[in-house]
Amino acid sequence: MANQTTGRSFLQAMTSVEEVAPPVRVVQMEGLAVLKIIKHCKEFSPALVTGQLLGLDVGSVLEVTNCFPFPTREEDEELEADGANYQLEMMRCLREVNVDNNTVGWYQSTLLGSFQTAELIETFMNYQENIRRCVCIIYDPSRSNQGVLALKALRLSDSFMELYRSNNFNGEKLREKKLSWADVFEEIPIKVSNSALISAFMTELEPDSPVSQCDFDRLKLSSAPFMERNLEFLIECMDDLTAEQNKFQYYYRNLSRQQAQQQGWLQKRRQENMVRKAAGEEPLPEEDPANPIFKPIPEPSRLDSYLITNQISNYCNQINGASGQGFSKLYLMKALHEN
Repeated sequence: MANQTTGRSFLQAMTSVEEVAPPVRVVQMEGLAVLKIIKHCKEFSPALVTGQLLGLDVGSVLEVTNCFPFPTREEDEELEADGANYQLEMMRCLREVNVDNNTVGWYQSTLLGSFQTAELIETFMNYQENIRRCVCIIYDPSRSNQGVLALKALRLSDSFMELYRSNNFNGEKLREKKLSWADVFEEIPIKVSNSALISAFMTELEPDSPVSQCDFDRLKLSSAPFMERNLEFLIECMDDLTAEQNKFQYYYRNLSRQQAQQQGWLQKRRQENMVRKAAGEEPLPEEDPANPIFKPIPEPSRLDSYLITNQISNYCNQINGASGQGFSKLYLMKALHEN
């Protein structure tokens, strides 16, 4: 009896621990995994590629210790099945050589930060069915060419996932949850770490003399191609947002027209009931579900507008950062010329 009680209390304790698991605060990535992601994405750029993240889930830290790329394929059911078999075979091989084979998410490349799409959310929800604490690592080779390591870890917010499961993105629910467009994704800080052996080896590889070669690409004053592509994508997003706003304007016009028709019908029905009451007849009901004017008009989903607004904010931040660096270089060159 004592053993059964102890076993039951242990299971209850484990269940409570699982329920109150702390949220992921940091994504700790091995340097080798980061280099693999960068190499895979740059080799196939500008094509978009994806891969699997492997590691450990330790408290509030999600460790990414290894990764492997997914084979590039066209949309076909047989090829998708081959891709799933490839993932299982790769994880089996890694397990045989004593390498972490626990899936903690996936990585994907992007072009100028255009990753906030409905497909990304669907992939997140599919992963969430089996892995509650997973992340997506986004790498942007085009931004990295500007001298920035464009690597970020994302996850969906809990409030957004709850609304997505209910498939209810109308204005009332969004106001009730106090969910704005900035609350769709949560960015988690990334910490790159290496083992002591790798750090010692890298120290041995460092030359004793100072670096003689210079990366002159950092001194380029022109950032026109990067700015032009960002502005082109920004204009496309603004057109998409305008189309979404037109949908809502059309919905509200129909809604106000329907409300006016309902008020007119109710006034007519009340007048008719007054006549019937004066004649000693029973009044008619003031609502008629069979009447088409009482059929509710479905409100368009605000998910697309939220994603487009997120994307516009991302493009604006990239343009702001690139223009700031460009002005700094120009002021620096101006000072050098004056001297």
